[in-house]
Amino acid sequence: MSRWHAAAFAGPARYDGRPRADGAHCHRKRMHSFFVTGTDTGAGKTFASSSLLYALRGRGLRAVGMKPVASGCERTVDGWRNEDALALLAASDPRPAYADLNPYALPAPLAPEIAAREAGVVLALPPIVDAFQRLRAQADVVVVEGVGGWAAPLSASLDQVDLVRALRLPVVLVVGMRLGCLNHARLTARAIRADGAELIGWIASEVDPEMARRDENFELLKARIDAPCWGRLMHAAPVDPAVGAGRLVLPG
Repeated sequence: MSRWHAAAFAGPARYDGRPRADGAHCHRKRMHSFFVTGTDTGAGKTFASSSLLYALRGRGLRAVGMKPVASGCERTVDGWRNEDALALLAASDPRPAYADLNPYALPAPLAPEIAAREAGVVLALPPIVDAFQRLRAQADVVVVEGVGGWAAPLSASLDQVDLVRALRLPVVLVVGMRLGCLNHARLTARAIRADGAELIGWIASEVDPEMARRDENFELLKARIDAPCWGRLMHAAPVDPAVGAGRLVLPG
């Protein structure tokens, strides 16, 4: 069992950007940076990561996001920009340089390995590690969001676990709550541990409002994932990570 522990669900409350004064958020230096992965593409990693940033800021922590590799970027006057990376930027305080938050911004909306090849880019760890260190120097916690699911490769020679090892990060799993999530979540949790990474928690991301027996599936996941649940995130409109922060209970 991980050294990290979670408390009971505290209920939703919109975070207004100011540090909370209650005793539950007084342990300013106890959180560590971590890597956020998902059961699949579309599991809700960015919403979960943004909500985590707001929750960390609610503890009085300086928290910044990072999307090391992003595909499907759009050209702007400032350069290539990715929607998910911009969401993390908006949830960060302090606001880092975009190039540090998203070192590899790839135009094509494809798997990173294919998008990088199409752009003539060779993905490598050193630029990501350097960017992470710059972020770490200006923040207490860096929330690093991966791409797709855990086993989605970054390149022919680089997997996401290589990034996790290089940055020495524990992992938080976002489970997209939909039909098949029990299988996907259990396989992903096993793969994370089989790769030698530390799974410190998971978040239920309710991406399918029509999912049958959501509560029963959630209880089954709690019983079968050997890591604490950090909360349930609803995707009902408006999807606001500041509200999502109130649905999370972090360890410490």
